[in-house]
Amino acid sequence: MRRSIQSISSAAIAALVFASAAEAQDDTIIIGGAMCQTGVQAPLDTPGVMGAQVAVKYINDNGGLLGKKVQFINVDGKSDPVTVGNAAVELIDKGADIIMTPCDFDFGGPASREAQEAGLVGISACASDPLYSSWSLGDKQFTLSMWNTTMGATAADFALKEKGWKTAYVVTDQFIAYTKSLSKYFIAQFKANGGEIILEDTYTNGDNDFSAQLARLKALGKKPDVMFISSYGQDIAFITRALREVGYDAPVLGGDAYDDPALHAALGEAHGNEVYFVTHTFMTPEAHPDMQKFIDLYVDMHGQEPDTAFVATGWDTVMLMAEAIKAAGTTEGAAVAKALEDGHFKLLTGELDYGTAEEGHVPNKAAVMVELKGGKPTFLGWRKPETLPAP
Repeated sequence: MRRSIQSISSAAIAALVFASAAEAQDDTIIIGGAMCQTGVQAPLDTPGVMGAQVAVKYINDNGGLLGKKVQFINVDGKSDPVTVGNAAVELIDKGADIIMTPCDFDFGGPASREAQEAGLVGISACASDPLYSSWSLGDKQFTLSMWNTTMGATAADFALKEKGWKTAYVVTDQFIAYTKSLSKYFIAQFKANGGEIILEDTYTNGDNDFSAQLARLKALGKKPDVMFISSYGQDIAFITRALREVGYDAPVLGGDAYDDPALHAALGEAHGNEVYFVTHTFMTPEAHPDMQKFIDLYVDMHGQEPDTAFVATGWDTVMLMAEAIKAAGTTEGAAVAKALEDGHFKLLTGELDYGTAEEGHVPNKAAVMVELKGGKPTFLGWRKPETLPAP
């Protein structure tokens, strides 16, 4: 008899716990993050996580969303596509209402595919390859970032139209889709502008050997006006130093992977000059009138000032999600996706309009140009190309 009563009590307790958890979930909107906080992707994703945390606190401090608290749960994707996909499954099982995915198609795509399968909206904090689209991932999938069509075209227009650099040497890291397509769109726009590519070469991330590429460049017998290096992580610094140490002192140009304080430190005063890159915003008020407000909130939470635009992509991703959910009046995937398609969003990373699902959810957006001087980033302003290469 005692065992029977004990069983009934255990069942009752379990039911109460389940009911309490369900009730708590009903009062909470869960943003599930599969962002990578370790591994090669971490320099892009971890700042986004920190920015997202600031955004969630700000929303909750100002009344929440749809009368509910917002909770951000991140499961480390560990810079591994399979782990990222599994993280998304775990988050969906925990009741996530919307998914925030890593800053890259190769790493983030698996999370968006799981979100699509579950009928949820997924938004990458800063994936820029046009593969991060509704064409590839489904009608509820988006990226906050400009596509590489814009990033590459911005770099090409800056090189030729603003700086007058007419010849370019291009190095393409074969690491991921991002590094390959960024070069592709830079080359297309540079040629369309009348520029000449004197040599296209490749590199494999982690090789730490650039001697063959240097030999091919030297064999040309002429130096380029600009060197476009599409790589990732510390390999950008390695390639830049390798070129500079043998006398190739032309300006170096690249994409948002350059927006990394560790990279700037690796280049230092000696090699961190005449380096230019395209990114999402700049962490001073000259880039956006609301930037100081965000910086103050960030410092209050994290005790340090943000040092890369990727913190703003995290904030913007959460604020974008909140605006779309508020407009939709629900977290239901199709309704939120429609709100994203129909909305016009004013963000720290610029104004954003999405194309329809048939148009790939193309993110129509401007970009920021930054110059390194003595290893320190300097804001050059916003840019938006008048024409873009086809994705």
